Amino acid sequence: MENIEVPEGMNPEVLKHLMDPQNYGKLDDPNGIGVAHDDKTGEFVIFYIKTDNDVISDVRFATNGCQDTVVVGSMFTEIIKGKSIEEGKKAIAILEQKIGIVTPQQRICAEMVFNAFIAALINEANLSRGEKEEMHVIKSEESCEIEEKEEHE
Repeated sequence: MENIEVPEGMNPEVLKHLMDPQNYGKLDDPNGIGVAHDDKTGEFVIFYIKTDNDVISDVRFATNGCQDTVVVGSMFTEIIKGKSIEEGKKAIAILEQKIGIVTPQQRICAEMVFNAFIAALINEANLSRGEKEEMHVIKSEESCEIEEKEEHE
């Protein structure tokens, strides 16, 4: 990683997470599982959280999405691991600021990661109330698929 030249305009932290994504994969025995799903493209982000006294003690994510989704998932999980659930919710805005200006598609990829996290929190809350729910799913309101006419505008 030290020998890789950071492309002009790219945040070195983004390159780090692109080359070596953190917290990717399934978490054994999570307290909450959340999924954000794009019906139009079939893309999804699945988020696993393990909480202990309102602290996110461990977190993992998986996706069939693009590299932008992987980078945001990696960066976001690193920020929230070891933090309180409330700090995790606030971290959404922190990461949005850190990422900066992005394309509409990158924004939608980031929102899928954040929605999967919110869905995992909902699942964790539902399970703690005794509800039987394997996972909580949030369907994306916007699709990351580019409309043909938008490409030529």
